[in-house]
Formats: sequence, structure tokens, C-alpha cells
Amino acid sequence: MSDVQEATNQLLDVSLHEHQKSIPVIGSGPRSESQHLQVTIGATVPTGFEQTAADEVREKLGSSCKISKDRGKIYFDISVESLAQVHCLRSVDNLFVVVKEFKDYPFKETKVLLNIHDKEIVVGIALTEESLHRRNITHFGPTTLRSTLAYGMLRLCAPQPTDIIVDPMCGTGAIPIEGATEWSNCYHIAGDNNPLAVNRAANNISSLLTKSQIKEGKVSWGLPIDAVQWDICNLPLRTGSVDIIVTDMPFGKRMGSKKRNWNLYPACLREMSRVCRPGTGRAALLTQDKKCFAKALSGMGHVWRKVHTVWVNIGGLHAAVYLLKRTPQAFIHPSEQDGERTPW
Repeated sequence: MSDVQEATNQLLDVSLHEHQKSIPVIGSGPRSESQHLQVTIGATVPTGFEQTAADEVREKLGSSCKISKDRGKIYFDISVESLAQVHCLRSVDNLFVVVKEFKDYPFKETKVLLNIHDKEIVVGIALTEESLHRRNITHFGPTTLRSTLAYGMLRLCAPQPTDIIVDPMCGTGAIPIEGATEWSNCYHIAGDNNPLAVNRAANNISSLLTKSQIKEGKVSWGLPIDAVQWDICNLPLRTGSVDIIVTDMPFGKRMGSKKRNWNLYPACLREMSRVCRPGTGRAALLTQDKKCFAKALSGMGHVWRKVHTVWVNIGGLHAAVYLLKRTPQAFIHPSEQDGERTPW
């Protein structure tokens, strides 16, 4: 156990009455061991009374004290064995064990994060001013997907150079925009049946281009991405022309309805299997309506094979990302079975 850990444990365990002067015996190990363990204590004091507090520390604890340039704080070292005595100080407001000191830290303002889980405590310093999950989105919709989750879904499909990647229900375009920025050697298509969603996606693409031009200081050649309005059940794409499909399917809560999903999901999976390349095509599909999706997928075993399931939390909802692989079987459209030909 480190000096800091032992000191922290003692601070948590020690409960002194206001006028208690005696020091409890700590542990059963050799007395000399705890005498040599030193920790740094920090204290906040009333501004202007730093020297008074430092004098009290020297008088009562026999420790030299450092007055911080940041007014209202002092620091001093003390042995672990004598740690309980810090509660006898009367000039300090708050006491804390210094876990780690950083000098010449490059940031003027920082956020300290404290995560407590069961008996584990993790103290961290924030390196991001705000969460990265909104990094590429400026125009939000009712169900905007986090950019970090969009990246994870794309990565599951292992995009290769020249792959054609489609999000047939793109919403604000979080998935294809993330794809175009991270896999610029692929071609990305963002589509949706809602004109408002397509407009948001187009605005997000435009905002990203503007930000990129400002950052690079020159005119950008653009991104390998297009936004299109279409019908998910009748995509204007040739059969077997798409390598990867990644999309956030309607949960049936904020968008659509669970009743509608029972018809929508089978139709979506069927149309996706048509445009996806047999044998090598893959799909990552996010949904919270797991029962409906499982039912729809059970009738598509000849064209889709489930490879993996990733369980995720979406705003408190228990959802799943299904990684599917397109089987080698060619797609046969119902109209072709009746002797008709599909235009695609």
C-alpha cells in the first residue's frame, strides 16, 4: 500500500472529538515503519490568514509549511503516524491529502473528476473542455446519435479503402459524417425519408467543411459524402452495390412506433440485403426494439447472419448494436419470382 493510500485510509477512519489530544495506535506493524511514511497535506484557510495558519502548523505539528501563491492555501508534510493530529488545527477550513502534484501544467483552468464505485475511488483531471460525443454535430434532431457511438459502429464493420458505406436512416448524419472524417478513402451516403432530417444532415456536413477550412486555412476539396432523401424500403441503389450499411433504426419511442416497427424492420432488412454485396457485405444496426428486430432477423437467415451483438446504453435505454454479415446467396426480388424485373 502506498503512503497516500495509507494516509487516505487513516483520514477516513480517524474520528476525533473536538478536544481529543491523544493519537490512536494504528495497525500492529513495526512502529518505525509508519514513522518514516510521509504524506503532504493541503489546507484551505481564510484569505489573508495564511501565515497565521502556517504558524499554527509549526507550533502544534512541528512541520514546516509552504504558503501557496494561490491565496488561501497552505501545504505541509506529516508522518502517517501523526496524521490524526491535523484535526487539532483551528485556523483551517478544509483538509485534504495531496495525491499528486503537477508543476508547469499547461492548462489554466481544469476540472477535477471524482468517480466513486463501491470501494474504488478514481481521481482524474479533465483533458477535454466538453464531451467529444458532439464533436461533428451543430444541427441536432430529436434523436441525434453520439459521434463516439457512431465511430464505434463503423469500426465494427472494418471499412476498407473504396468501400461504399450507406446510412439509410441517417437522421442528422452523425454516422456518415463520422465515417467521412475518419475513413475518407471510402464513399459515404446519408439518406432519410424525412426532408427535415436530410436538411439537418446537409447543414452538419456544411458546418464541418467550414470548420475544416478555418482549421487548415485553405479551401477544402470537400468530403466523400452525399445526403439524399429516399424511401428506406425502396432505395435508389443498384442490387449488390453497397459494402457496408450502418444505421440507427427507429426505437419506436421518440421516432416512429413499436407497432409500426413490426412491418418496418422486416422490410428494411429485406431492402438492405438487396443493396448489400453478397458474401462480403456487412451491417451494424442499432435498435432498442430488440424483440421486433430478433423476429425480423429470424426470417432473413438466408441473406443475413448475425456475427456479434454489442449491448449499449442510449439515454438510459438498454439497446443493442447487431453486427450482421451478408451471406453469399443472391437476392431474389419477389417481383422477379413472378417473372417481372426490378428497375435496379
